[in-house]
Amino acid sequence: MESSTSTRTLDVRGAAERLKKIVIRTPLVLNQNLSRRYQCNIYLKREDLQVVRSYKIRGAYNMMSSFPEEILKKGVVCASAGNHAQGFAYSCRKLNVKGVVFMPIITPKQKVDQTRMFGENFVDIKLIGDTFDDCAVAAKKFTIDNLMTFIPPFEDLRIIEGQATVGLEILDELSDIDYLFVPVGGGGLASGTGTYFKTYSPKTKIIGLEPEGAPSMAEAFKAGEPVTLEKIDRFVDGAAVKRTGELTFSICREVLDALDLVPEGRVCTTILKLYNEEAIVVEPAGALSIAGLENRASEIKGKNVVCIVSGSNNDIDRMPEIKERSLQYEGLKHYFLIRFAQRPGALKEFVNNVLGPSDDITRFEYMQKTDKESGPAVVGIELVSRADYDRLMENMRKYQIDFTEINKSDTLFSLLV
Repeated sequence: MESSTSTRTLDVRGAAERLKKIVIRTPLVLNQNLSRRYQCNIYLKREDLQVVRSYKIRGAYNMMSSFPEEILKKGVVCASAGNHAQGFAYSCRKLNVKGVVFMPIITPKQKVDQTRMFGENFVDIKLIGDTFDDCAVAAKKFTIDNLMTFIPPFEDLRIIEGQATVGLEILDELSDIDYLFVPVGGGGLASGTGTYFKTYSPKTKIIGLEPEGAPSMAEAFKAGEPVTLEKIDRFVDGAAVKRTGELTFSICREVLDALDLVPEGRVCTTILKLYNEEAIVVEPAGALSIAGLENRASEIKGKNVVCIVSGSNNDIDRMPEIKERSLQYEGLKHYFLIRFAQRPGALKEFVNNVLGPSDDITRFEYMQKTDKESGPAVVGIELVSRADYDRLMENMRKYQIDFTEINKSDTLFSLLV
């Protein structure tokens, strides 16, 4: 099977030549723990070790380096709150090109600082708009007004061509690959690597992984064309887009053998396991391909599997949220609204009778503040084992605790937790 966007259109070897003095040829490593867990050979393509800590440098530099000097002299523009901005900034410095990066006002300072670090004095950063969409509109208007050139994050053949060099490097090192797991956001990486694999390793099944809370490519597949999602969960920020590209949609529809959705909670569990077991630091999008293995655990037994670890630009300030989401997904963290009986000893009885010896109250907050705290309370309980939940619920009923499970109501959870 060969995509209509063939390698005759994508000059992947040419892109690799342009990139060879700029990017790191990242390692392809057999991971012993994952291979043992899934009873197969799992190799990690470590784009988290790339010079800007993600694969995005490949597409940005490949596109920018293809322009004639008179275009580059006028300057380039991008809109991004993450990895694309950093790859763009690094490319501007390497090509001695003036660049302007538009980022939403809410962009974490760490990402702004990293973009400035990679671009040095070759980039100006403009913080505009409360959302990425507002920011992108401003960036494109600025590009037109100033006769500059816009560098998109995924919707261009030269971007896709650059990302395809990830696939080239993989197949240069390992030829017998049964499955390739690749993260999907806008679809540039999946389009590029997918096209290359379909030509040079047609037997490989290519599995795209998309965050459950931002299924723009999955919804496009259902509709037969790109659609704009009304709202998305932006947690997997490197792969959370409201609308995939026309070009990337058309290519991914041809080259992906399957597109699986991955719960954000499982992504968080994967991040923590990689850190604790492997000393590998990844961002949420970087964990997508590994988190997606669970969907096909029985299918991949005995196979050769490659997972693209797409990036490691993870803000340390996010770790409490990552741990919280992981615990909830694993069934180890539960929140309740408990209306305690208004009598002495009610709370002590709850702790002694309802909670197990290893259960831990991680949050306790009365909803009404008076001189004497009373009324309903938000109670967060952390368990050691998922199986402890049934015993906890049994004790709640046995001792006639008046409670509401906050976890089971999105509205209550967003208001109270």
